Amino acid sequence: MPPPTPTVWTVRALLVWTTDFLKTKGVEAAKLEAELLLAHVLQTDRTYLTMRFDEEPTDAERAKYKELITRRLAGWPVAYLVGSRGFYLLNFDVDPAVLIPRSDTETLVGEALKRLKPLTAPAVLDIGTGSGCIAVSLAHQKKDSHVTATDVSPDALAVAKRNAIKNNVADRMTFLQGDLFAPLPAGVTFDLVVSNPPYIAQSEFAELAPDVRDHEPRVALDGGPDGLAFYRRIAAAVGPFLKPGGSLLLEIGWKQDAAVRALIAEQPELELGPTIKDMGKNPRVVTAKKK
Repeated sequence: MPPPTPTVWTVRALLVWTTDFLKTKGVEAAKLEAELLLAHVLQTDRTYLTMRFDEEPTDAERAKYKELITRRLAGWPVAYLVGSRGFYLLNFDVDPAVLIPRSDTETLVGEALKRLKPLTAPAVLDIGTGSGCIAVSLAHQKKDSHVTATDVSPDALAVAKRNAIKNNVADRMTFLQGDLFAPLPAGVTFDLVVSNPPYIAQSEFAELAPDVRDHEPRVALDGGPDGLAFYRRIAAAVGPFLKPGGSLLLEIGWKQDAAVRALIAEQPELELGPTIKDMGKNPRVVTAKKK
């Protein structure tokens, strides 16, 4: 049963009712999602909602909020509904053309920054940039770097460019549309190559959460029959694009560590490094260097 209807729809009443309603529908982060969606409707930050508890949103605002709640229960991710997601201290525009940034990917950014810190004016390549969350975060944190970002999707690149402008790093970034290394000019080399490639095996799609499976771009998820298609291609092709001693960092699914390390070990130009674990202690980033 839905919770009782309040007599006056204040901000507080809306949040309490919606949180209880989402809980009855099995939404795990009901309170957080209710707050994020209402803050979006009221064009404010979630942290300021408590200061507006006694305000009464207009009928139009309540109608928009109800529409967003309905879409959320139909499976749409909150990030797409509000059009943004926080990642590595920044805010990124997102839409259904790009994968929603995950906190696990911050492990890749953190490791990349460790390797970039001692370098002067490093050149960085992000393969399959999507929203640009990795590339833009690196450019933002490493002020003297130049970051090149590639993606096969022109729509994804448009989002990444928007995020570079939004976070004031566009003047130190280059965006190229094409498959993996294909759009890069001949002879270009990098101090660091990073990628969070598609790594879901085709047989695993049925097991994905509905909001991921039905709404996030399949091109950013589909790693081929065994989930390793892009790791094979990157490992085989990256050598000429790395400077001597340059690093390769690849985000992986938590069950893929041994398989991806084996693929890299087959490449005579590459020397395997440690696998970095995420905050949940799962293998998350396979590392290597060019010999």
